[in-house]
Parts: sequence; structure tokens; C-alpha cells
Amino acid sequence: MSTIADFTAELPGGNKIDLSEKLGKVLLVVNTASKCGFTPQYDGLEALFRKYSDQGFEVLGFPCNQFGGQEPGTADEIDQFCKVNFGVTFPLMQKIDVNGAKASPLFDWMKAEAPGLMGSKAIKWNFTKFLIDRHGKVVRRYAPADRPETIAKDIEKLL
Repeated sequence: MSTIADFTAELPGGNKIDLSEKLGKVLLVVNTASKCGFTPQYDGLEALFRKYSDQGFEVLGFPCNQFGGQEPGTADEIDQFCKVNFGVTFPLMQKIDVNGAKASPLFDWMKAEAPGLMGSKAIKWNFTKFLIDRHGKVVRRYAPADRPETIAKDIEKLL
């Protein structure tokens, strides 16, 4: 598997998205959580989405409950929380695992393409971010503490 086009993602409700539809766009793929110290990053992610979406940029949020049980809700509860509290309009997918035997194949691929600190492939916490270019290739991995606004210059280079 060599690009994001080789994967699908599941929306709340069970419909699947063929990620080949995202080729030609710059993507920021993020594992998210609603009850995390980094949850306010939803504001920054939404700001990036609104600023660059007309240039072919999209944020894809993947809720994950693997870190401290910080995403306990259902897909509908998560979606409502993000819309009401942060005005999120970018797509949120069905809740997934990002590590372990049940990890999303998409996240396994991104982790292999852009390992973390000291070559670690595991995702350490919520709000790890992966920047994907228009050809569907992983360009860079960002740590949870990297605020979305600091990624803007990298996004602009790809647009």
C-alpha cells in the first residue's frame, strides 16, 4: 500500500469513504479525543480547515479511545460535542484504534511512513497529526503538542 488511496474510512452510521476520492487534496489526518488536554486543538484544526479548504485542503478526524479513555462517547455524541463546543465542520470518522492488533490499517500505514521520535511507530497520545500531500503520500508526522497553527506553513507549501 503506497498512498492514502489504498484505504477506506468509515463514517458514523457505517457508510464508507474510499480515500482515493481525497487524491488531489492536501490532508491533515488526526486521531482525536473529546476529553483530552489537547481537545482545544479542535479550534485550530477547524481554523486551518476554513482557511485552506477552498485551496484543496481537508482535515480528517479519527476519534480514538485508546489513551486514558478520553473518547468514551458514541459517534453521534462525539460529532455533537465537536460541533457544539468547537464549531467543527470537517469530517469526523467512526471511532477507531490507532495502535495494537485492531489498529486501523490507515494508521498502521501512516505510522510506518512517518515514524515518531527515535523511530517509534506507535502513536503515543491523542492529536497525533499526519500531513498527506496531493499525491496521497505522508509528508510529515506531528506530535500531539504541535498546535495546528504551527502546521500552516507546511500546508501552504503543499497547496
